[in-house]
Amino acid sequence: MAAASSYSPHASSRIASTPTHLIPLSESHKSLSFSSQLQILSLKSLHTTSKPHLQRVSAVVRTELGSEAMEVDISLSPRVNSVKPSKTVAITDQATALAQAGVPVIRLAAGEPDFDTPAVIAEAGINAIREGHTRYTPNAGTLELRKAICHKLKEENGISYTPDQVLVSNGAKQSIVQAVLAVCSPGDEVVIPAPFWVSYPEMARLADATPVIVPTSISENFLLDPKVLESKLSEKSRLLILCSPSNPTGSVYPRKLLEQIAEIVARHPRLLVMSDEIYEHIIYAPATHTSFASLPGMWDRTLTVNGFSKAFAMTGWRLGYVAGPKHFVAACGKIQSQSTSGASSISQKAGVAALGLGYAGGEAVSTMVKAFRERRDVLVKSFGELEGVKISEPQGAFYLFLDFSSYYGSKVDGFGVINGSESLCRYLLDKAQVALVPGDAFGDDSCIRISYAESLTTLQEAVERIKEALIPIKSAIIV
Repeated sequence: MAAASSYSPHASSRIASTPTHLIPLSESHKSLSFSSQLQILSLKSLHTTSKPHLQRVSAVVRTELGSEAMEVDISLSPRVNSVKPSKTVAITDQATALAQAGVPVIRLAAGEPDFDTPAVIAEAGINAIREGHTRYTPNAGTLELRKAICHKLKEENGISYTPDQVLVSNGAKQSIVQAVLAVCSPGDEVVIPAPFWVSYPEMARLADATPVIVPTSISENFLLDPKVLESKLSEKSRLLILCSPSNPTGSVYPRKLLEQIAEIVARHPRLLVMSDEIYEHIIYAPATHTSFASLPGMWDRTLTVNGFSKAFAMTGWRLGYVAGPKHFVAACGKIQSQSTSGASSISQKAGVAALGLGYAGGEAVSTMVKAFRERRDVLVKSFGELEGVKISEPQGAFYLFLDFSSYYGSKVDGFGVINGSESLCRYLLDKAQVALVPGDAFGDDSCIRISYAESLTTLQEAVERIKEALIPIKSAIIV
């Protein structure tokens, strides 16, 4: 619907004190000069017919072009307005800015290994440049890499695919959002256990689907209760997202529990499963990883997502993939062909080298996992000494998801009331100069997430700062 064009003096007077913004001009109009004074002319809520809960807000501004007034519609798509920005990205950016300003912030917000990419992988990328592998690859990825992925999935995960059932993307994140867009229609429901990775619900909203959150409990190690899951399913349920090992909790789904979930999935013909296995190699014995697609009857129902960022410390290389039935993977490929096209040719050569390191990444990955486990053990012991803090010991990934809710309701002089995970994280950033992520971003306000993808020395310093900052808090713990 067209934007409103009538001038409203009441609207302009209401925003007289708001900051001004400039509307960017096209290349051909750069020589023109705009006044910095923009005036909101009118706002209208325009309801869509297919999605009643989505509203298009049309905002018209008036600018001055010389002596003439000009109106520009600056409204955004209701799809964009329905999506929340990532708190992990926002907090990481804020902490980075503080560090660049000279503030000694310890950054434990981002999910990024602190190790360098293994030398063999890095060298493969360098050689790719030297040897001229710098042109577009096929949209789905090089045949060399897709064959290597098929071999890995067969040998390590017990699931068989052919190269045309694999799509290589610019990171597992792209693979996930394309899968959601490919299989979900407006009105469909995406079932997501909480705590969840921050992007899952927003990706569902981008597809005009509805996220349905299924709560879990720290007392059950944040694992999904099959009975609770079944109570949340309906004929609208289209996609169940599972992440094991989990971000943000580090929980690992045992095979027996996955089999119970598979039995439920089998009773719902429309229900597909997206299995996010990006942390599969960062796992601590005796926990073991089971790919959902390897369970009886689940191959046809499962989209398996994985990548190179976490296990191989290749976050900046932006390389991931989805594997599944050809019909679904081809649909993901169609979306990719009209957005980014194929992944970096250089990164794909590095990916081949990564998969050539041996089973589960070989010694390079096992060395990193050993360090992560040592850090986990130290942090679990240290935070276990804090009264009122509840801990579910992670079995994989590199996060602690700690319940600090006993500290909520406390008033701190010079700060105010700690009324939830976000205010606690703001307090710790302010007083302890440690950047953490509030649990409400992951669907559980009782907790905060701590990434231990940092050196042990740095982590020990962070713990001491946190403990000292918590001293002034009058805990609400009932002894």
